[in-house]
Amino acid sequence: MTRINMFMLGLLVASALALVTAQHKARSFFVELEKEQEIARALDVEWGQLRLEQSTWAMHSRVEKIAAGSLNMRVAAARRIQLVPPLPASSKP
Repeated sequence: MTRINMFMLGLLVASALALVTAQHKARSFFVELEKEQEIARALDVEWGQLRLEQSTWAMHSRVEKIAAGSLNMRVAAARRIQLVPPLPASSKP
């Protein structure tokens, strides 16, 4: 009887240690997940800021102002603009 009791006590201790280990790993993974989600939120904010900055830098009025001021470019007169029709679909390479 004592042998069975000792065996059962050993199983109980092993089960308790396994439970504690599993809970510790679960909590560690949860903390890691929270950190990664915080990083993802920060990256989303940065992505939004970069998209806003890109749209500001690419505004037509800004590009036209720089082209006229720094590069001495100007818009072509309407009579000098020629539209080239696209090639038919059968003759494309």
